[in-house]
Amino acid sequence: MQFDPPLVSARLLRRYKRFLADVQLDNKTGPVVAHCGNPGSMIGLAEPGSTVWLSPNQNPKAKLDWRWELVDTGTSLVSVNTNRANAIVAEVLKCGAIDELKDYASIRPEVRYGTNSRIDFLLESDEKPTTYVEVKSVTLRRPDGNHPEAAEFPDAVTQRGTKHLRELQEILKTGARAVMLFLVQREDCRYFTPAGDIDPVYSAELIAARDAGVEILCYGCRITPQSIELDKRLPVRL
Repeated sequence: MQFDPPLVSARLLRRYKRFLADVQLDNKTGPVVAHCGNPGSMIGLAEPGSTVWLSPNQNPKAKLDWRWELVDTGTSLVSVNTNRANAIVAEVLKCGAIDELKDYASIRPEVRYGTNSRIDFLLESDEKPTTYVEVKSVTLRRPDGNHPEAAEFPDAVTQRGTKHLRELQEILKTGARAVMLFLVQREDCRYFTPAGDIDPVYSAELIAARDAGVEILCYGCRITPQSIELDKRLPVRL
């Protein structure tokens, strides 16, 4: 996925009200407000003074001129805009870059299923079971925690995420295939594990989903201020 138009570098002043960030653009004297498309806690990603990259908002109805896209943590660039995850996965599904999810005749996003839910991607083929793919953007790494080399999810309690795991388990009863795909949008992690201390319910449900037959996949990303590309598959430790 290419950033078009190009990103603009800036310095983070503060993140507040979850979806807002004050930033100092390199080429302007006064601070501006950028939209932060991340509902999580963003542990370790919102330190004042961090170098960040913004995209100009091209939606004429948008209230803010900028969107916060990347942050430099010192060990990796991290994509903080969770909305990018589905766009990245859509591209790699179309080109067959994920071996476990290639060779489907139809790839449909946002298809209704379960109880008032939409599956991120529904993959269909006459020669394969219908496959439901749920995508989660992973940005959390805690170098001083119990898993210093791990990408962890979630970074805040997610009842919605737990609901999705339960619905994937129900899908299995129809004979379909269910996949939970974690996309790690940073480069400094060696494996994935659930953040059980942050949300023990989600962690337990992820293990239950695995045991029920839901496939758990995790892939990393290569990130630059110009693009985000799919990287290698990462081990999952539950």
